[in-house]
Amino acid sequence: MSEQRPDGGGATVWLTGLPSAGKTTIARALAGRLAREGRRVEVLDGDEIREHLSAGLGFDRADRDTNVRRIGFVAQLLASHGVLVLAPSIAPYADSREAVRKRHEAAGTPYLEVHVATPVGVCAQRDVKGLYARQAAGDLSGLTGVDDPYEEPAAPDLRLVTEGRSAEESAGAVHALLAERGLV
Repeated sequence: MSEQRPDGGGATVWLTGLPSAGKTTIARALAGRLAREGRRVEVLDGDEIREHLSAGLGFDRADRDTNVRRIGFVAQLLASHGVLVLAPSIAPYADSREAVRKRHEAAGTPYLEVHVATPVGVCAQRDVKGLYARQAAGDLSGLTGVDDPYEEPAAPDLRLVTEGRSAEESAGAVHALLAERGLV
């Protein structure tokens, strides 16, 4: 369990799940709420980090691990300075996510893992980036959760079922977890 921080100090909330699961949408909804509450909050979107800090990395296991560890490094650094960091990133491999958790624990920085548990069929219907359609057409391979592995978290701090739930309701569930842990 993460350290209790009733002072509203920094922490990282890692939102992991399949492509188009709603991770970034939930993170942005939660960030808006936290900002309105006067919290210092930053969203480290996995796609934006890949574009700006991990350009040149591919999508094999080693490169995906490097990308996750870079996001984790930046998240822990910001969180150690009192920022509440929301990190929506697929992070398909359990060992990569565990390395990020251990980095936070070693630094005494609270870390929560939220599994955005949206079924692949729902993700394919949302297909906000067209990835599932491209994979189905044979124009894309290595799509996480389809023809590349996604290792679901065994024991996340919150398993968030999004089907039939609005982004605001999902953000509210994450906010409730933060409150329960004394982080807001």
